[in-house]
Amino acid sequence: MIDTDMSAKPGLFDLSDERGVLRTSIAMTLMVSALGIGFGLIAGSFSILFDGVYSLVDASMSLLSLLVVNLITSYAASKKLPRRLHERFSVGFWHLEPMVLGLNGTLLIGVAIYALFNAISSLLEGGRDLEFDWAIVYAVITLIVCAVTAVVETRANRGIDSDFVRLDVKGWVMSAGITGALLIAFCMGYGIQDTKWQWVSPYIDPSVLTLVCLLLIPLPVATVRQAMADIFLVTPADLKSHIEEVARAFVDKHGFVSHRAYVARVGRSKDIELYFIVPADAPARHIREWDALREEVGAAIGGEGPDRWLTIVFTGDPAWAD
Repeated sequence: MIDTDMSAKPGLFDLSDERGVLRTSIAMTLMVSALGIGFGLIAGSFSILFDGVYSLVDASMSLLSLLVVNLITSYAASKKLPRRLHERFSVGFWHLEPMVLGLNGTLLIGVAIYALFNAISSLLEGGRDLEFDWAIVYAVITLIVCAVTAVVETRANRGIDSDFVRLDVKGWVMSAGITGALLIAFCMGYGIQDTKWQWVSPYIDPSVLTLVCLLLIPLPVATVRQAMADIFLVTPADLKSHIEEVARAFVDKHGFVSHRAYVARVGRSKDIELYFIVPADAPARHIREWDALREEVGAAIGGEGPDRWLTIVFTGDPAWAD
């Protein structure tokens, strides 16, 4: 069975709602992307262009994340969805969440690897000259935007506890790190102009980009790993241990023979199937008594809400549970 809960429609940029946070992030990301691409072309900096393209990819994935969140929330809140969607996704849309998270992390890794190869190629070709004054202006503006957005989303997610928002915060932190490194490098490059060290300036842009890419590539790996575990329905050890503990206590309390537990976590949803083997000579019970037992198990498990899918079966034949 699935728990459902009606919720009020949030505002467009409501920071107390997951969708509002993602909309805010998308708007800010598009602004940063436009700044990066524009200033990158003006300053002649591939590292700034990379920052803009990276932000554009992030915004695209945030839009996809927002679509999935809307589907999950609408289904969980029992809102009306097109009949075709109900027929094709009768058990909900939770499975889309790890797919999007995995795709998001993989794309971010791919973009960083591509930029790394380009940076190394540029170093081998003697680097490139750029306008450091325009680059510094860009870095200051973008660093402020990234830092403020990361702080705001982090505070908002304390109450929301969303994996999408958590990954989005990581994206903003990574962007702030990139921009901070660029700002330091651009200031150094500006400072050595018309000095004996000016020959170093063409190498600053690709060198910083190389370092940033090497730092960025490993960051989404944990998210991709968790997403793959959810996609392949790998049983989370902590959740399985809790379910087993509850089920064993329930079996001992009511004198049942044994139990079987099947557990998976798919994105934000927890899929739990519990089968209790009842003695074959057990006295008959009214349906309301069995339902009361189900309520007891559900309360002991905890976590009741729109993202818990809990099935409880009582049977006298172990074959139905295996």
